[in-house]
Amino acid sequence: FDELLLHHRPPEQTYREARLPLSTMRLLTHNYLTSNVKGTTKGYPLIIEAEKVECEESPIDREMIIKLLPKIEYGALLGAAKQVASLCDPPLPDLPEELDTASEGWEETIDDGILNSLHRVMFDIHIIEGALICPDTGRKFPIKESIPNMILHEDEI
Repeated sequence: FDELLLHHRPPEQTYREARLPLSTMRLLTHNYLTSNVKGTTKGYPLIIEAEKVECEESPIDREMIIKLLPKIEYGALLGAAKQVASLCDPPLPDLPEELDTASEGWEETIDDGILNSLHRVMFDIHIIEGALICPDTGRKFPIKESIPNMILHEDEI
């Protein structure tokens, strides 16, 4: 992901110059995280309990969004967007309830407006403070300074 995200940032902007670090907790990041607490059978998708969210516009890369879409769990992304929507300013765009990336040629037919909305949700929403909660056990994984701490306690391994 770091390579994809690095290319997402304008070339003239370095890590130090960026207001938010490359490793900020985006909704795209959330889509790939799961709870591995011992005995957990349904640790995905994690529930977002956000305390602080920053929304920052970034350049849209249509090709990257199209490459990423088949690799994400769209239902989890949609759920995550709904969980943080009340903290987002400006408000999040509407997303379709379903998105078919399995049909042949879907890349040619997807609307640019939907791609722009997906980009905003996946890349421009940064969870700064809060927690990710295992839906199976209720275990809270804190998010501090935009970094999720997914380290398990010894009794959870």
